[in-house]
This record gives sequence, structure tokens and C-alpha cells, in this order.
Amino acid sequence: MIRQFDVDGVPALLAPASGPMRAGITFRVGVADETLARSGITHLLEHLALAPLGLGDHHFNGATTPTFTSFYTQGSEQDVVGFLTAVCRNLHDLPMARLEVEKEILRTEWSTRGGADALALWRHGARDHGLTGYAELGLPALTEHDLRQWAARWFTRENAVLWIAGDRVPAGLRLVLPSGVRQPLPRVSSALPRTPAYFVNGSRAVVLDSVVRRRTAAGVFAGVLERDLYRSLRQEDGLSYAISTGYQPCGDQATLRAFADALPEKQDAVLGGFVDVLAKLRVGRIDQADLDATVAKREDDLSAAEVHAARLPGLARDLLTGQPTRTVDELRAELKAVTLADLHQVAQEVTATALLMVPEYTTADWAGFAAAPTSSSHTIAGTEYREREGNGALHVGVEGVSHVLDGCVATVRYAECAALLAWPDGARRLIGYDAITVHIEPTLIDLHPGAIAVIDQQVPADRRVPMPARPPERIPQPYAGGNHPPVNRPQQGAAPAARAWWEVPLMVLSGLATLGVGGLTLLLTVGMLIADESDPDDGLLWGMVVVGWLLTVILALPIVLVRRRRR
Repeated sequence: MIRQFDVDGVPALLAPASGPMRAGITFRVGVADETLARSGITHLLEHLALAPLGLGDHHFNGATTPTFTSFYTQGSEQDVVGFLTAVCRNLHDLPMARLEVEKEILRTEWSTRGGADALALWRHGARDHGLTGYAELGLPALTEHDLRQWAARWFTRENAVLWIAGDRVPAGLRLVLPSGVRQPLPRVSSALPRTPAYFVNGSRAVVLDSVVRRRTAAGVFAGVLERDLYRSLRQEDGLSYAISTGYQPCGDQATLRAFADALPEKQDAVLGGFVDVLAKLRVGRIDQADLDATVAKREDDLSAAEVHAARLPGLARDLLTGQPTRTVDELRAELKAVTLADLHQVAQEVTATALLMVPEYTTADWAGFAAAPTSSSHTIAGTEYREREGNGALHVGVEGVSHVLDGCVATVRYAECAALLAWPDGARRLIGYDAITVHIEPTLIDLHPGAIAVIDQQVPADRRVPMPARPPERIPQPYAGGNHPPVNRPQQGAAPAARAWWEVPLMVLSGLATLGVGGLTLLLTVGMLIADESDPDDGLLWGMVVVGWLLTVILALPIVLVRRRRR
């Protein structure tokens, strides 16, 4: 059984467990509570709180998710007391001497953990739950004052829940945390004008993301969907190897995801089979055998020896979000009550809110999915600045900025700017709440000197993200005299050499000489090949053929060299 009580004003949960004691403390704060311009602050606090603990003899760690931050450990009672007491103390007495070191560690972690959550970015944009789709842009500018304010607001005893898997509360446990308030879940924004929708991604997989009402039937549906996808895509058609689904509740909603990988040559077939399974479930073609098997598996999980201890982290999150805590018997009863009609209702909800990530060179509009927007529907009225090369133009107005190129518009309003990335050389990148981005390179646009200052003044100061200086070779430069569109390359070499006046005349003369010598040599070659009788002078004539072709190649070299120089 699970027992509830308080420790130093912090709500606590206790369940019996064998082996070493396990315990953790969870706070209702995560990435979704941040802003893009200050993203990474919660993760940085987590690292700083653990840094003084060094290398312990027992296991401990921390985790920052979109809506929760947790610290957990396993060991003896003394280990648990020491860990939890130290974490609570460190959260409000941060080791600021480690600040820059931990920032570097976080940047390294980001570079090696496999990238951002593209589905979150496309669904939610550049705020709240969409921030997991971005790097932690706010890290460089975060100060000691920022961290102390964040800790004082979010890491309080009213905004925390303690859980312990063991026989009792260990003696001497103290949770010294300041008083505060229970923080509500962040709002859930949407960057999608309509659903179901899809977007194209370079990964070789089809991924479904849906938002559904939290209930037992939705969790069961995730299992039924996995069985159906596995049967169709792997067992019957042999198209996929890895197939999985996930159901993640948070508050009164839940995220349901499904994944199926694909070889490049089978991506179309996997996408088609994936959509066919969704369509079949949406119209109610659900096998009773799949429902029975999924419910039986869930009942087996609830019959595990230490099921109460295993439920503690999830129950802590439920307490923090105001969800009712149910007993194992209540969960069993809800599982047995799920019907095919319930699953049909969930399937319709899944397809109605679906966001589908499809492989490169594929689409899903044929299946009724709308393409997620990659451009804006309006252009800012303001001063137009033309690109030095290409057909693009930048519009800078009192409400925002727009970039227009070949009829495609990207607009960011100052009031809806999630972050303004500012480089010392004058480059700017505005990221809108809808994730639309406008990047400005002063070297590539005939920009008035005061235009950048106008943008800087209009965007709120707390959304500005100072960026490090770029070496000269990383700053894009226009192609001299050409008509190439400007391209911002991550690693661009030196600017192309300027084109000289003599290039075109040299190429013309070289071309004429090549045609003349090559033509004569070709005629001589053909004549030698069709001659009926041998001649004592054949050796001399063949020597002239060889020399002619060599001379043709030499005369053509200036054309090749000049063209390479012009590139």
C-alpha cells in the first residue's frame, strides 16, 4: 500500500520495497515553463544542485523534462538522507564557481544526445512545450541573479513531492526548502492552423504525434496501435524493423506517439501502411483479440511484486498536477471496463489531432493531412531593402520584419518574437512564436545603418540572446558581380576572387583556337582512318595527329581554369 504524509511541509509518498532504498524529489517545473531566450535555466539549476555531490558510492541523478524536474537516488538510508538533504540545500545555495563549467557541460550534452524534438517544435512552435525542439539558447547569458530568482520561484516545498520506496522514512531526513506556491502546468500552445497535419523530416521513419484526453482507454489504445502496426508493417509486409508506441500523461491530457522505421527504398510503402492502419482504427475496425491482449499485459504489470513502489514517481507527478491518485484495484477495474467503442472514440481523437512526421521526398496530403506551414500568410508593411544578389527583399516596419523571396514570405512580429539572436557583426535572427524565422545578414542586403537599431529597440529586451563573435570566414559575403542568391553557409571559406576584365576575351580566344586546331586535327584523323593504301609518310602524319590533339587540350585549358576561378 502507498502512504501519504508530509516531511518538513513537503507532501510525501511511501511504499514498501525490497533491496536498497530508492527515493526522489520532484518539482513542478520544466523546460515548458521557460522562454526561448532563457531556455536551459532549469537544466542548469539541476546540474548545479548535483555538482557538489561529486562521485558518490551510490547511484544518483537528476532529470529535467518539459514539465517536471526530478532528483533521485538509490542506496542505504544514510545515502538517501545525505543526497536529499544536500540537493535541497544546494538548490538555494548554488555553487556559482561551477557556473561556466556546467554551461559547457550542458552544451556538450546537447551536442551528443541526438538533437531536438522536431515534433514538439512543429506542433507548438517556439514557446512552452515547443522549446524541447530548440537548443538551450539562453545558457550563455544566464547570470547568478537569474538562477537565484528561478530557484526561489519554482523550487519550493509547496511545489515539490517526495517519494520513498522502502520500509520507512529514514531517520534524520530534512528537506530545507523555502515557502512558495504550487505552480500550475504551462499553457499548451499550437503552431498548427489545422490538424491532422504533416511535415517532412530527413529521418528514415514515420512518426505520429497526437494529443488526447487522459484516460485508461487512451493508454490501452497505444498498446492496440502498436500491435496492429507491428502485425502489418513487420510480420505481414516486412517493411519495418523497429515499431513502438508511447503514452505520456500530463495533467488532464496525454501525448500519444507511434514510430516505424524504414529503409530509403521502402519509405513510401511504410508511410502508406502506417496511414492504412490509422484509417482502419479510425473507422472502428479494431480486433477484440488486440484489446484483450493489451489489457492482459497491463494487468500483469499491475500484478508485479513491487507495483506500488514502481508507481511512486508517476503518482508524485499526479499530485503536483492535481490528478486523483487511484489504487491498483481501481486501475484493474478501469482496464476491464474498456470496450471496443472506447478505443474507436480514442482512434478518432488521435487522427483528429494527428501530426505526422514523414520521410524526405514523401507527403501525406493524399491521406487528408494538411502540410504544416513553412511560411507566413502576411507581409509586414515597412521599408523594403533589396538583397545585393538574388530576388529577395527584407521589409522592416514598426510591427515586425518580413523576408520575401520568390513569393515565399517569412514574417516575425516584434510582439510575437520568442528570441532575437544578435551577433556583434550586426547579423540578427528573429524567431517567432510560430517557429517562423527571419535571418538578417547585413553583408548580403542593402540595409540602412539604422534598420538594425530599429529592430533591436522594438524587440523586448528580455528576448535578446547575445551570440558569440564569428570569425571573418564565417560571415557570408556576396558573390562579386554575379547573380547568385545569398547563401548562409555554416562553414564558408574565403570569398570568391573578383572577376577580371580579361577573363571573357581570354575564354573567347581560347575557344576559337580550340575549335580551329581541334577541327583540323579531327579532319586529319578521319582522313588517315579511311585511307586505302599505306604511305611512307604515315608515321609523320600520325605524329601530327597526336600533336594536334595535345595542342587542342592545351588551348582548352584557359577555359577550364577561368571557369574554376569564377566559381
